[in-house]
Amino acid sequence: MTEPRGGDLPSVAHPAYGRRRDVADVASVWLANNPSAMTLEGTNTWVLRAPGATGRVVVDPGPDDEEHLRRVGEEGPVELVLLTHGHHDHSAGLARFADLVGAPSAAIDPRWSSGEPLVDGAVLDVAGLRLEVLHTPGHTDDSACFLVQGGAGPVVLTGDTVLGRGTTVLTGSLRDYLTTLRGLARVPAGTRLLPGHGAELPDAAATARDYLAHRERRLDQVRAARARLGATATPVEVVAAVYPDLDPALSFAAEQSVRAQLAYLDEEG
Repeated sequence: MTEPRGGDLPSVAHPAYGRRRDVADVASVWLANNPSAMTLEGTNTWVLRAPGATGRVVVDPGPDDEEHLRRVGEEGPVELVLLTHGHHDHSAGLARFADLVGAPSAAIDPRWSSGEPLVDGAVLDVAGLRLEVLHTPGHTDDSACFLVQGGAGPVVLTGDTVLGRGTTVLTGSLRDYLTTLRGLARVPAGTRLLPGHGAELPDAAATARDYLAHRERRLDQVRAARARLGATATPVEVVAAVYPDLDPALSFAAEQSVRAQLAYLDEEG
């Protein structure tokens, strides 16, 4: 007998710690209690399965928090554990969680894969669903999104590539990230976006287009700042010019993104 889903349960609003929150007929989420300036309310651990299916796919076990991992694992049998990328707030609990549920793990980065690593375009038939792997570098070189079909409508899990609010830091190439966003802008209309942090969004393609427009505006600001400051301006100097009211807790993240933008401008010549 399967557990009740969706409308069979009382509505739970975001954010909610220690409770499963049903988001779509194929997706529910457990919010890890690790809020910070970088993780927003915390890391979203997604649980996927087709209606009526017994097995589950868990995406991003989150931090090494025994209580969180056990709650997720107690939902039912897990067929596969996936990572959107290897940052600590998504991956630190992976080894413990895989041991708890006795399931294989897979990611773009072989370090997180118990078997073959994921590759762009791969299709996973698991838990009654069809998951397409999208290699989406930019936030990190090993970032992946998962386009999920098998329910009432498609959903896409974006990890930190696109967030539920705000924008993401870039530790990889801006050129790659712009290509990633253009790809996400082509997912089917009405595809719901399930992020690694923050609440879900109704239209992944529209959100990707908004992200592209934001990146173009920010790039223009960085270009103008370097024109004023000179070609040898450092990321720290550019951050001070472009983000005058920046929360100090986000300085490192802003410097990472500006560094990627300066490298992109250098490529432009």
